[in-house]
Amino acid sequence: MYSQALDQRDVQRADSQREAGESPDRLARFQARVEAEEKIEPNDWMPEAYRRTLVRQISQHAHSEIVGMGPEGNWITRAPSLRRKAALLAKVQDECGHGVYLYAAAETLGVSREELVDQLLTGRAKYSSIFNYPTLSWADIGAIGWLVDGAAIMNQIPLCRCSYGPYARAMIRVCKEESFHQRQGYEIMVTLCRGTAAQRAMAQDALDRWWWPVLMMFGPPDAESQHSDQSMRWKIKRFTNDGLRQKFVDATVPQARYLGLAIPDPDLRFDEAAGHWLTGPIDWAEFRRVLAGGGVCNRQRLEARRRAQQDGAWVRDAARAYAAKHAAPAREAA
Repeated sequence: MYSQALDQRDVQRADSQREAGESPDRLARFQARVEAEEKIEPNDWMPEAYRRTLVRQISQHAHSEIVGMGPEGNWITRAPSLRRKAALLAKVQDECGHGVYLYAAAETLGVSREELVDQLLTGRAKYSSIFNYPTLSWADIGAIGWLVDGAAIMNQIPLCRCSYGPYARAMIRVCKEESFHQRQGYEIMVTLCRGTAAQRAMAQDALDRWWWPVLMMFGPPDAESQHSDQSMRWKIKRFTNDGLRQKFVDATVPQARYLGLAIPDPDLRFDEAAGHWLTGPIDWAEFRRVLAGGGVCNRQRLEARRRAQQDGAWVRDAARAYAAKHAAPAREAA
């Protein structure tokens, strides 16, 4: 989910052995540490390609958390009860916190938060394709919690064992909070499916629209993933895109059947021999179109972030002025 940008070609030199100071022996020692499950820390030596890969992945993850606040934040004032409003508000607040944790983790790799945000606002950085779809009904909030956060958890739990220490530690707290988000979404779907015929129809409509985009969240099929093998060797990733997608399908289909909802896939079947639910073909052309900026809400999502950046300029200016004011007496005392 958070390595979709890694499937784009790296315009920088890909051969890490040609980077300054990266001798074969040094690279071998680094790989031996990774194989021994040692955590790589910010002050440790690392190949430049490893650092770049982490910056791309962690920043895309952070951008996704921040952009992902928009589709749900749109429903806070329209939630059907005070309880639902409070729960959704807490969830959106959590997602903001996740973005902050992850930007801080990326900063340990020598890149500034301002640079990362600028990459997002100028379109040079990507975020998860799933957040470019609209939330048309209250059932979409349930579907996002159940499906989108469920897929995120499937992807994020292995990241708790990522070889890079700051990322792995950030993910421990993120996963704990995401588990509540998934339960909240599924509880909304349970309530709708136990309600009126109109409510059940609303839940089915949300599943129909979100099912295929959620399967695309895990990234392109392994045969088309350009950087997965290297990320697996570095233990940044622990599972392939297809492996995580299959785990998600196997976990989610029984949940949908319990709800009484139909997965919108006429080719869905259970393979007795393999013990897996098998889906029909995924429309990867749509995935590439949305990731390239052609989704329903791509322009809307980025415009919202640019507007927030502009509207918050006075807060950043005030914080810098406050820091400078209090730094002067400290320098004089020193």
